[in-house]
Amino acid sequence: MTEPETEVPPRRLSDIVNSLDTQQDLTIGTLVDAFGERAFGALMFVFAVPNIVPTPPGTSAVLGLPLVILTFQLMIGRQALWLPEAIRRRSIKASMVASFATRAVPVMARFEKILKPRLSLFVNSDPAERLIGIIAFLLAVVLFLPIPFLNILPAAAIACMALGLAERDGLAVLAGYAVAAGCAVLMMAISTALVAAARTFFNVLLGG
Repeated sequence: MTEPETEVPPRRLSDIVNSLDTQQDLTIGTLVDAFGERAFGALMFVFAVPNIVPTPPGTSAVLGLPLVILTFQLMIGRQALWLPEAIRRRSIKASMVASFATRAVPVMARFEKILKPRLSLFVNSDPAERLIGIIAFLLAVVLFLPIPFLNILPAAAIACMALGLAERDGLAVLAGYAVAAGCAVLMMAISTALVAAARTFFNVLLGG
C-alpha cells in the first residue's frame, strides 16, 4: 500500500527574494519569473512597502505606476501577469535589490510566520481576486497622485492584501480591507475640510 503524497508547501516569498543575486543588476522579467504564479501578490508587496515609510518627494508616483498596472490586470481577471517586453528588460540596480532584501525581507519573513491559508472565501475565487484588484487599483491611483503624506495608509492596505493574495490568507486580505476603509474615511474627512476651508475663504473674499 502506497502512502498518499503530501502536498509540498510553496516557497516563502522571503526565501525567493533571498535567493536572488544581489551582486548584479536584475531585470524586471527575471523578478516576475522568480515569483511565478504568485507574481501579482509578491510584486504588489514589493512596490507598496517602500511607500509605508517616509520617502523622498516623488517616490510614491514612481512606485505607484507599476502598482496601477498590476492591480488593473488583477481587477480585470487576468490569471497571469503580462508586461511589455520593453518593461521586462528594464534593469533594477543591484544596490536597490540589495537594499530591499536587507530592509523589507525581514519584515516579510515576520509576517509569513503568522500567514497561512484560511478564510478562502475572501481570496480563493475569481470574484474574490477581482474585488482585491478593484480596491487595490483605487488605492494605487491614490498612491500615484502627488498628494503629500497620504501614501502610508494606501500602501499599507495594498501590502496587507498583497501578502494575503500571495499566501492565500483571507484574514490578511480582510485586514487590508479595514485599512483601506480607514484610508477612505481619512480622505473624505480631508476633502470635507478642504471644501469647508474653500467656502470660508471665498465668503471672506466676497464679503459674504
